[in-house]
Amino acid sequence: MKKLLFATVLSFAAFTATAAAEEWSGVISDSKCGAAHADASEKSMACVKKCVGSGASAVFVSGDKVLKIDAASMDKVKPNLGHKVTITGKLDGDTVHVDSIKM
Repeated sequence: MKKLLFATVLSFAAFTATAAAEEWSGVISDSKCGAAHADASEKSMACVKKCVGSGASAVFVSGDKVLKIDAASMDKVKPNLGHKVTITGKLDGDTVHVDSIKM
């Protein structure tokens, strides 16, 4: 019985560790221009806002990766279009779910 309880607790701990949120730094860009706006300049910010306003999706650029942002996170991301940010969230393939975002 003790072995079963220990195995159950160990399995739960392993699952919890893999489901933990991660943190990344990067820039909120748009799906049309992607990494071209990694500099977060005023010109880039204006372009990102224009592209997202015209229907492009917001994306997160971190290093050489351009990650999609899930639909549930868009309201958190939109005030930060074109800015350098730090995101805390979970990555599922090439899509990030944003738990929190700070500049």
